[in-house]
Amino acid sequence: MRPAGTGTGAAIVEFTNTSAQPCVLKGYPTVAGAANGSPEHNKPLTVTRTGSSSAVRVAPGGKAWVKLTFVQVQGEGDGYCKSGAQPVVYPTMVVGLPGSGLHQVALEDGQFAECDNTATVTAVTAVKPS
Repeated sequence: MRPAGTGTGAAIVEFTNTSAQPCVLKGYPTVAGAANGSPEHNKPLTVTRTGSSSAVRVAPGGKAWVKLTFVQVQGEGDGYCKSGAQPVVYPTMVVGLPGSGLHQVALEDGQFAECDNTATVTAVTAVKPS
């Protein structure tokens, strides 16, 4: 979700259990910006957790979600951070999902732009966040 003229406000990341077995996920993701689209060149972001965490059972083919919220870049082409930091643009993010490893994700409408190298994250949930 990208407000006009700003960087990335929030991203809802959907995960699908592609195995033949159910899995149980619990906890909060880690988040890193991936430079040049490569997970090997990622920059971990400082994560603030929000909400409570409970176990989520994901059946084969089932889905789970997390919501990532970023400090937005202000302005348009010459964006700036209210904090005075330089805005950073990442082509992708690497999301570490508890019990399921690292996953590289991209926005459908472009790049992640954020300030202060921080993200607020929800716990893994069985209900798609709004």
